[in-house]
Amino acid sequence: MKSQKELTPTAIILGALLAVVFGAANAYLGLRVGLTISASVPAAVISMGILRIIMRRDSILENNMVQTIGSAGESLAAGAIFTLPALYLWAQERPAEFSVPGILPITLIALAGGLLGVLLMVPLRRPLIVEDATLPYPEGLACADVLRAGEAGAKHTRTVFAGLGLALVAKFATGWLKLVPETFLWPIRTLRGAFGLELSPALLGVGYIVGPKVAVLLFGGAMFGWMLMMPIVSAMIPEAQAMWDAGNVKGVWSNYVRYVGAGAIAMGGFISLVRSMPLFARTFKDSLRKARKGSGAESVSVRDLPMRLVIGGLVCTIIFIWAVPAVPVGLPGALLIALFGFFFAAVSARMVGLVGSSNNPVSGMTIATLVVATLVLKMTGSTGAVGMVAAIAIGAVVCIVAAIAGDTAQDLKTGHLLGATPWKQQIGEFIGVTASALAIGGVLVLLHRAWGFGSDAISAPQATLMKVIVEGIMGSGLPWNMLAVGVVLAIVLTLFRVPVMPVAIGIYLPVGLSVAMLAGGLLRYAVNRRGGTEAATSNGEDGGTLFSAGLIAGEGLCGILLAALSLICR
Repeated sequence: MKSQKELTPTAIILGALLAVVFGAANAYLGLRVGLTISASVPAAVISMGILRIIMRRDSILENNMVQTIGSAGESLAAGAIFTLPALYLWAQERPAEFSVPGILPITLIALAGGLLGVLLMVPLRRPLIVEDATLPYPEGLACADVLRAGEAGAKHTRTVFAGLGLALVAKFATGWLKLVPETFLWPIRTLRGAFGLELSPALLGVGYIVGPKVAVLLFGGAMFGWMLMMPIVSAMIPEAQAMWDAGNVKGVWSNYVRYVGAGAIAMGGFISLVRSMPLFARTFKDSLRKARKGSGAESVSVRDLPMRLVIGGLVCTIIFIWAVPAVPVGLPGALLIALFGFFFAAVSARMVGLVGSSNNPVSGMTIATLVVATLVLKMTGSTGAVGMVAAIAIGAVVCIVAAIAGDTAQDLKTGHLLGATPWKQQIGEFIGVTASALAIGGVLVLLHRAWGFGSDAISAPQATLMKVIVEGIMGSGLPWNMLAVGVVLAIVLTLFRVPVMPVAIGIYLPVGLSVAMLAGGLLRYAVNRRGGTEAATSNGEDGGTLFSAGLIAGEGLCGILLAALSLICR
């Protein structure tokens, strides 16, 4: 059989560009709503459109390499934006103690986490992807189906680019030309609550992708926060009542109601982690046992990178994390990263095999890491600004490790189904994380300078939660009563078997965002009722899903463009 091209210069260049594009777009999306989308299927579709239609190349393995490299950007961006903006928030609130991080520390933290995530997945590929038949890896399977479809994938490229173009135009019209306001907020005086709407193509796309169930839960959380908790808080707390009477509705939400959502998210993460601990422990033990068997006398076409290289890379990366001042974690932090990174890489790879990358509990893993890391730092005398920065840096690296390990596992599953060469794919992952790590620092600095993290444009909800956790453990004053309400709410929802995270995120976000995502979810419901099926959506054949991915990428890229324009035109 004729061998196909795989790790080619074209695949490397196109994949690296897609890694940067999807990394930037998901960074913007995650900073707005605290959610990101998987980039594997959109990257595969765009790759097929460019390689097959424009360049007339027909190697399925080359297409797979492009999506392998390109999808790394989304995962690395998710790990970075869920944690690192906390450093900017502290610098805004307490400039005498905290300094604004530059591009170099962000780049090095992201690169270290990305490299560890890929390296730790190399010995886990065979036991989890090749030998364990109980792990379906749904998104890896869907991506393989799209690549096999060939002609259909090329046809759907137009759908992705149509959504991307529409979102670019719409975002530019509202965000730069100001033809229509982007955000509406209407106080409801009789209830002492509020309702709102966000005009955003990306949010509509997110609602479509997550589906009606999750969208309704997000909306339900928003109604709980803005229509129930806000009136209660305004009636019972004098300071909140004064804010409401002065017309500062957002102040009531940001100073009180939002912390209910934060408490629910944190508790939801812990509940998810505790529930999964038996599975985590069993997976970790099985992975270690099977990894010791080695690859035997395998053909070079199915081999992983040499274990000597992997172990050497792991040791060098941990030493790098400890020794480089720009990664402010010190020796205790480097050891914690090695411990948690190794554990959560196996956990993440197993979880995406069961439920897919979109449901991978990375936030819960990060919260657990932050709690332990902050306690260890506090016990060893590393407190104040130094300890808080170190805790976030540790959490950021582990968060990126978990996100990249899950993405790598999905990509390797796709490659396994298509007959790709594992060690070439692993090199492709290194290229993807390097390209996106070199870009993510500039993206974060650009967005912060343009709008400021914590603003209405980029509220950075996940990073704000991580900041709250570290502050609480280190002893800063927090509205513990509001956090406690959120914790109790999470427990009650769990007892009634209601998913905690969507409801908690709905409380935590501005109400207009949940309303826009509800519209997308209801549109998905209507499409499914007309004849579309969940199966078609899951394997990438649903044009609405690809169009929605285009909407998200288009608004994200336009957001980056508008941030650059706002700085240039100042």
